[in-house]
Amino acid sequence: MNTAVKPPTAQDLHGVWTLVRWEITYDDGRPTTYPFGPDATGLIQYTHDGGMAACIARAGRVPLSSASVRSAPEAERLAAFESFFQYAGRYEVRQHEGRAQVVHHVSHALNPNFVGSDQIRNMDFAADGTLTLSASDPVPGSTTLRHHRLIWRR
Repeated sequence: MNTAVKPPTAQDLHGVWTLVRWEITYDDGRPTTYPFGPDATGLIQYTHDGGMAACIARAGRVPLSSASVRSAPEAERLAAFESFFQYAGRYEVRQHEGRAQVVHHVSHALNPNFVGSDQIRNMDFAADGTLTLSASDPVPGSTTLRHHRLIWRR
């Protein structure tokens, strides 16, 4: 009897997922942080033809005082930018060093520095139906690693 678990495929990702939590832990033992707060909201979508889009927002964002973002005061525009994260592009699923990964090939992003980048996420599906996407990187200006875990539910 074959008891091997089938590696995740792109088809396993298809659909719209809602953010449960985005948390960051640190190798130096500092407390866990939540970049947009513990009650952040978000969506990530994977299409059958290889497209993806993700957005995350701080809960309770304050509306702009102007009907148009272009005429809103600079401080309000900055607050809106700092409380929202978005990118989109193509994606592929791969196996790398025994781990299932999804690679987001970013073509559009709120942060222009993301455009043209590949955002590589380890991919884990839990028995409760949640999807965890994770990645690690150094804390800017330091050698301490931080570990991002984004948990999603359909």
